[in-house]
Amino acid sequence: MDANPARVTFESASARAAGILAAMPLEQKIVKCPLCGWQGFRHADLIEHFTLEHPGCAAPVRVTLDVNGKLCELVIEPQMTLKEVLQFRLGLTGAKEMCNRGACGSCTVIMDGRPALSCNVLASECEGKRIETVEGIAVIPKWKPLIDAYCKWDAMQCGYCTPGFLVAAKALIDRNPSPAVDEINAALSGNICICGTYPRHAQAIIEAVEFMAAEYAGASERGDG
Repeated sequence: MDANPARVTFESASARAAGILAAMPLEQKIVKCPLCGWQGFRHADLIEHFTLEHPGCAAPVRVTLDVNGKLCELVIEPQMTLKEVLQFRLGLTGAKEMCNRGACGSCTVIMDGRPALSCNVLASECEGKRIETVEGIAVIPKWKPLIDAYCKWDAMQCGYCTPGFLVAAKALIDRNPSPAVDEINAALSGNICICGTYPRHAQAIIEAVEFMAAEYAGASERGDG
């Protein structure tokens, strides 16, 4: 038996993330009025309700979001941020809310291949964009070395900022599979850690990319891909 059952591993993180992704609602069965609690089955009925009962108020909008490769049809309030929709509508709590002002990086997601602060983006503006969260990264075996290295080098303490760092690191490695320390520090400069784990991140990322490069070279020699 594992002497430390609470120890984080890629396997435990991946299993938990897979369960969360499986529970994501792909469509809403019921639409609700956020002002009075009215409920219905169609967005058109909700719009009619707003016209009659709440004239002059901004009505919820229908959006389809591509999150971790799944299309999710939602009816949301137009002022809701992507961070709020991920957490409260889709159950994806990996992107954390610390400053809620786009200053700490804890809510980082990847949007169309680039890091984005989900607390600063309106969800209604994300239709047609590919959104990746830390849950989506955690279930992909390719990123096992990155998560393992973060655990090995204690690049997390309280863990609150860790998802944002991991997501930013993944976006960096996608762009540059062999980043130098100064490139890593620049890519993670928008992420704040109140526990002060900064030196550990570069160590973890460099070890991860070296391992991934060795794995890729070995696979190529074996003809695996």
